Amino acid sequence: MTATGTSPTLLSSFNLHDLPLANRIVMAPMTRSRAGEEMLANAMMAEYYAQRASTGLIVTEGTFISDQAIGWQHVPGIYTQEQTQAWQVVTKAVHEKGGKVFLQLWHCGRASHSSFHQDHQLPVAPSAIKLEGDSIHTPQGKQPYENPRALSTDEIPLVVEDYRQAAINAKTAGFDGVEIHSANGYLLDCFLQSKTNQRQDRYGGTLENRYRFLKEVVEAISQVWPTQRIGVRLSPNGIYNDMGSQDYRETFLYVAKQLNTFDLAYLHVLDGLAFGFHELGEPMQLSEFRSVYNGTIIGNCGYSQEDADDRISNGHADLIAFGRPFISNPDLVERFTNGWPLNPPAEQSIWYSFDREGYTDFPVYSESQA
Repeated sequence: MTATGTSPTLLSSFNLHDLPLANRIVMAPMTRSRAGEEMLANAMMAEYYAQRASTGLIVTEGTFISDQAIGWQHVPGIYTQEQTQAWQVVTKAVHEKGGKVFLQLWHCGRASHSSFHQDHQLPVAPSAIKLEGDSIHTPQGKQPYENPRALSTDEIPLVVEDYRQAAINAKTAGFDGVEIHSANGYLLDCFLQSKTNQRQDRYGGTLENRYRFLKEVVEAISQVWPTQRIGVRLSPNGIYNDMGSQDYRETFLYVAKQLNTFDLAYLHVLDGLAFGFHELGEPMQLSEFRSVYNGTIIGNCGYSQEDADDRISNGHADLIAFGRPFISNPDLVERFTNGWPLNPPAEQSIWYSFDREGYTDFPVYSESQA
């Protein structure tokens, strides 16, 4: 079966401003925990991403912008010279396969634990509001979430500078652009949402104030990268990391509208409900974002090939990101193109196995099977 007979829109080429993409399929950022205790990208990670380089755009796993940002085991960083150099192995491998790759910049915020940090500093957040969850995996095993420390007004510019320096390092490492992780209950998302942001300073209260931190991060990174090489990720429907605000629709439409001023590479919206839904109203749809956002939109979370093609065909999205299907199908694009069946989904127990199992060992489809 040819591309024409499967998903002609999804599989068509796309110009992401000045960056030509072979198709409209994006590999979504997924934490895979293969960077070791050293938090360094490595040859195994290079192999993993290169295996999947036929996708239009790869967005890497979330990558820590500072020591303060850490909140997950065996995840890479981008805040030291050694980490920056290590990522060059990955970008070189992807580019040699003809792929394009953005680095996702990540600060875990309150979704962290003091055991990750120097001198056992508490995790930081917009307000000292604890994440109501079962437990967090730390270097010392599962532990309960802690009450975070609210960042002072004077500290926020220091975190903004961490993002800027990480963006500089990402350019040195050879990436094609960066994505700002402002979703899933991590630091920037917590500043946006009224549930987690109860500040009384210039970063809290009004929509304008809650958006200010993200705005300053985009402005800082735009000193390093053209805005057309900067993406932003949002999760308006998500409950992950104990999120969901009563004014979610007003908040996220405001944020999307404000981001128009930057002429970004894209707005990446987790509109799907596979991460859970807060049920505070009707789920937000890509069409709502299309009505207020003028640039490229990526839809994400739980899409089938058919749904993805429909969203693009009806104009609600320009690109669609796939996550879990890429875990067990390194040749996902080729399978979509030829109508080949997908490998069985990977067992969740090996998503974060720390080694090759469940990472680089999935077979590609052989045409002899067709």
